[in-house]
Amino acid sequence: MQTLPKSRLLRFVEEVFQLAQRALARYSSKFSKQRYTLHQHNVLLCLKARKDTTYRTLLDELIEMPRIRDAINLTELPAPSTLCKAFDRLDMPVNTRFAH
Repeated sequence: MQTLPKSRLLRFVEEVFQLAQRALARYSSKFSKQRYTLHQHNVLLCLKARKDTTYRTLLDELIEMPRIRDAINLTELPAPSTLCKAFDRLDMPVNTRFAH
């Protein structure tokens, strides 16, 4: 079976993930549960903003996006509240621009 070409969405996710890996620590604290990395959180938040959707809808769509999940090493999906809290922890002007 022929391999599918990369979609623009997959290329976007890969690029954001690489940038996050260079710019962010892996976890927010040494006391983190280490279930998800800051890199993964930030990619999901960027993906939410790009798709202009809700946390719940994004996570529902990710069930059907194994290539996107694989690109960021996401083996299980976070709860919507987890992403909402990750967004609230952002210390950037982005936070006020993309309100919930």
